[in-house]
Amino acid sequence: MTPPITIPQAFDATAASCRDLPALRWKEDGAWQSLSWGAYRQQVHLAARGLIGLGLEAGKGVAIIGYNCPEWLVADLAAIHAGALPSGIYTTCTAEQCQYVAHHCEAQIAVVENAEQLAKFLAVRDGLPHLRAIVQMHGEPAAPGVLSWEQLLRRGHDVPEPALAERVARQQPDDVATLIYTSGTTGVPKAVMLSHDNVVWTAGTGIAALGIRAGDNILSYLPLSHIAEQIVSIFGPVNFGGCTWFAESMETLGDDLREIRPDFFLGVPRVWEKIQERMQAAGAQSSPLRKRLIAWARRVGLAAGYADQAARPRPVAYRLADALVFRKVRARLGLDRARVLVTSAAPIARSTLEFFLSLGLPICEVYGTSECTGPATISTPARYRTGKAGYVFPGAELKTEADGEVCMRGRHVFKGYYKDAAATAEALDADGWLHSGDIGEIDADGFLQITDRKKDLIITAGGENVAPQLVEGMLKGIPVVSQAVVVGDRRRYLGALITLDPQRLPQDAAEAGSPARDPAAAATCAKFRAYLQSHIDAVNARLARVQAVKRFEIVPREFTVEGGELTPSLKVRRRVVAEKYAAEIERLFT
Repeated sequence: MTPPITIPQAFDATAASCRDLPALRWKEDGAWQSLSWGAYRQQVHLAARGLIGLGLEAGKGVAIIGYNCPEWLVADLAAIHAGALPSGIYTTCTAEQCQYVAHHCEAQIAVVENAEQLAKFLAVRDGLPHLRAIVQMHGEPAAPGVLSWEQLLRRGHDVPEPALAERVARQQPDDVATLIYTSGTTGVPKAVMLSHDNVVWTAGTGIAALGIRAGDNILSYLPLSHIAEQIVSIFGPVNFGGCTWFAESMETLGDDLREIRPDFFLGVPRVWEKIQERMQAAGAQSSPLRKRLIAWARRVGLAAGYADQAARPRPVAYRLADALVFRKVRARLGLDRARVLVTSAAPIARSTLEFFLSLGLPICEVYGTSECTGPATISTPARYRTGKAGYVFPGAELKTEADGEVCMRGRHVFKGYYKDAAATAEALDADGWLHSGDIGEIDADGFLQITDRKKDLIITAGGENVAPQLVEGMLKGIPVVSQAVVVGDRRRYLGALITLDPQRLPQDAAEAGSPARDPAAAATCAKFRAYLQSHIDAVNARLARVQAVKRFEIVPREFTVEGGELTPSLKVRRRVVAEKYAAEIERLFT
């Protein structure tokens, strides 16, 4: 068993052994810049001393909001070194939401990316009695009393190193190291308390299982306020000495992938779906000969993927398909060096998994929650099952209760919710089992399949329980469908709200003989609706009668974080959807 250590101890060990290797890389004026592990450690220590100089006390909060960048990571680790509790805030949060998190964690320092994020804190500063200082990562602050990043580092020179060393020395593995605010599909966020041992053990165990090693390249682009991205971008590399590259933005992700060519890539389902949509759109423009070649290669690739999972030999034609198609696809996507491709954070459609599997790009599912420091299960290229959420995380325990609820126990399970004993007692039982709230099944080979959220179960007017996520996953397998939300609680049958992929729509509308070229037009076009109904009928044929979707409504715009229908980690907020589209839902049952 790995002995428990603190995050600063792990960080110092890696910085010493990988001192001259690159730790962080980012773009400035079109050119990639680099920071070595030795320089990374110096920056963290200097920033930590700067925070202490600003009056930061051990055990108090440091609120951080901004897009992924070196300063975000330095601020987070600096807060931990100073004995404080870093608390990431999603960049999409409103001023009022920022106030809630900062006040709840008793933030004495707020670290903001730019003028846009600064404005949120200035708007609510009077409601933050604990706040002593605001630091702006990028640009010169336009407000009085706000420090620039450079000023923070200069403050660090005025605080002696022993003052920081004393705080680091006092830290114990079981101490709370960081707070993760769950974005939540309903209600206000809860603060997940993760200890040093939670973080170090989970990150170290995960990278060992996945075979990630010193010098490997990681692409950071998902919200750093989410535990998955923190494990990937911050704490994973702290354990193995990898290099974290920062994407310029979500819009440049494709270009960044091709430039960086990471060894490991994590994509939430919506990212994989978007890549799939673009590839299918490009494939539609190929010559007839090229289309036949790709179709043949995909049949071979899919057979090979399932052969790998069953430990059978791959088809003889796989090498030829790889040479003619798969290698080119991997290079075009920037995944030609990637040894591990992962999806997590939300359910993913089997059709998307099989699409990539058929192109020689198996995606490994990882299931977990913030409350278990990210992963409860893991999959690797040597052991995975398409459509299954992985097997138990090494060194941990996994079980399902009589009602199907998934529970986990081990060194990755959190210490509880900050300032919320009642919620902690509800999540953690007396034997240390974390109750996830998810419903699942574990097969004979130990692979978990999540079927639904415990509280999301639909109970029809006939008293039958239906797991909406299973049905939604199948509906999303219809190529033109981008999102699906199944409704029908206390109703006689199920209905669905459907959003359409605007890039795929013209192709499918033309196939349907419909003049519609945008979702709004498709929503009212009888020909397109009949076409979509035929696909839904095909889905219904694979479902039990009680699971069948009897009626649907097309929502003329995609669900988004900005629109409130999705959490920042891209999970559907069912309550928001139900309220926002109440009229459309009512039409489904009248």
